[in-house]
Amino acid sequence: MGDISLTGKRVIVTGAGGGLGRAFAQAFAGVGARVIAADINRAGAEETAALIGQGCLAATLDVTRQASCDAVVALAQAELGGVDVLINNAALYAGLQRAPFEEIDEAVWDRVMAVNIKGVWQMTRAVSPLMRAAKGGSIVNIASATVLSGSPLWMHYVASKGAVIAMTRTMARELGRDGIRVNVIAPGFTLTEASLGLIEDARSYGVDRAALKRNAEVEDITGGALYLASSLSGFVTGHTLVIDGGKQFI
Repeated sequence: MGDISLTGKRVIVTGAGGGLGRAFAQAFAGVGARVIAADINRAGAEETAALIGQGCLAATLDVTRQASCDAVVALAQAELGGVDVLINNAALYAGLQRAPFEEIDEAVWDRVMAVNIKGVWQMTRAVSPLMRAAKGGSIVNIASATVLSGSPLWMHYVASKGAVIAMTRTMARELGRDGIRVNVIAPGFTLTEASLGLIEDARSYGVDRAALKRNAEVEDITGGALYLASSLSGFVTGHTLVIDGGKQFI
């Protein structure tokens, strides 16, 4: 039987300069993994690494640039000897303005697609040769439960996260023969720094629609990632793990 132990596993977390990404980095380090905290915000990545201490490296990463993705993977190869786990968390969310889809600015739409979709593709493409050579690995993509609810006035974000779910299924098919598992987490509304800044009364937002009458804390989401990265989920791939307290079936 598998276990949750990730001691010594080599993990890249994108978008790790704060919020949920920082929580992922801290969670993996907390169970013994060696982590690269990568973010376009170098200062944020360094702060995450400093909070974790030994066993965590900071890296600058722009997921929209293939050369930047390749450089972070090269760092992992040089400093850690490879990559066992990739958490594709980097995304545009905080600061996005809600608007009817007819009114979304074209440049904003393109930027969301470049980061939230292209970024997942490029980081996975960068890391896949190392995982293929090792005949194993776990990739966890971060989508959103808004895909299931069709959250209005949010089409650019919802569409991008729907693409992440679709991409995960194709990645799982193409990488499975090399023992690489690819899954996706679709969190519901989670009490991150970004969410607390976006929504007034965030702690009570939407809880009436949930089976569990609260909103998710970051630990609820990171627990799912630890499971999908560990051998406990060794026969799980192409799966969408919705973590939303039961909002989608109410």
